[in-house]
Amino acid sequence: MKKIFVVTLLCVSVLSLSACSTVDGIGQDLSKASRAVEGSM
Repeated sequence: MKKIFVVTLLCVSVLSLSACSTVDGIGQDLSKASRAVEGSM
């Protein structure tokens, strides 16, 4: 279970960093990712 969580988090991080070009965009993407992770638990 923990391994799946780590892999998912890494994938989301890579995708969010490659998808946005500004610091504000990174913050928004990370916020959305953290909400998604919290919702899945």
